[in-house]
Amino acid sequence: MKGIDTNILIRFLVGDDKQQTKRVYNLFKKTELDKKELFVPLLVILELIWILESVYEISRTDILDSISELLLMPILNFEHQSALQLFSHVAQENTYDLSDLLIAHSAKEQGCESVITFDKKASKFNLFELA
Repeated sequence: MKGIDTNILIRFLVGDDKQQTKRVYNLFKKTELDKKELFVPLLVILELIWILESVYEISRTDILDSISELLLMPILNFEHQSALQLFSHVAQENTYDLSDLLIAHSAKEQGCESVITFDKKASKFNLFELA
């Protein structure tokens, strides 16, 4: 199995570079035809969120929809997939920072009872506690 970097998913979702976008589609098609998977590290999703929000100014709803659709792709093997699925669902029900929610759900999946933070807004979410 091979892993993919954030820029692969950015090209796939945004398509802002036609040549690179075509290469990503070809990669995905070949992976599917070969009945293989591509590994997506959790940090790639965290970086994806940050880039889509800050660089491309994509709405929260569209980001969450994109992540949900990526999770359905059988060629993508996500690190901490169950945490990502829960994050994707919970994030649609509130306005907490997406990166904070992803951190919290990742920590919860690893057995943490909470995440200690100085972030007052994040600390209001039940998986955080204020330091």
